[in-house]
Amino acid sequence: MKATHIFTRTILNYLEQRAETDALFAESFAKPDKNIDDCITYILNTVQKSGCMGFTDLEVYSMAVHYYDEDTIEIGNPMNNSHIVVNHVVELTEEEKEEARREAIQKAHNDAYNRMMQPKKKAKQVALNNQPNLFDF
Repeated sequence: MKATHIFTRTILNYLEQRAETDALFAESFAKPDKNIDDCITYILNTVQKSGCMGFTDLEVYSMAVHYYDEDTIEIGNPMNNSHIVVNHVVELTEEEKEEARREAIQKAHNDAYNRMMQPKKKAKQVALNNQPNLFDF
């Protein structure tokens, strides 16, 4: 599974901030053969191998730093069945907000259209046996 954009961005933001304040890590972070996608794959595979269901932010960030620090590291294969939860408040950019708004409007439009296109069910007429019929003599 590809990690969510939010998860990837959270890890990348941490690594960029760490590179700004740690000159030694900045050298590791700038290695041309390293990239964020492989870093995320390494984290996901490491988490799966551990058998644990949850990790602190520091543990996940440490895995990311370890990926960049090591020259020869086995990242593993991309995962297909995983679920990632990020426990941070996400600040969306204006473009992301606009895209989410467009998607919500399109979904509402599609839902309304689908409801309109469904055939209407005819109401069953219930014969009332208790009332006398004026036409029955």
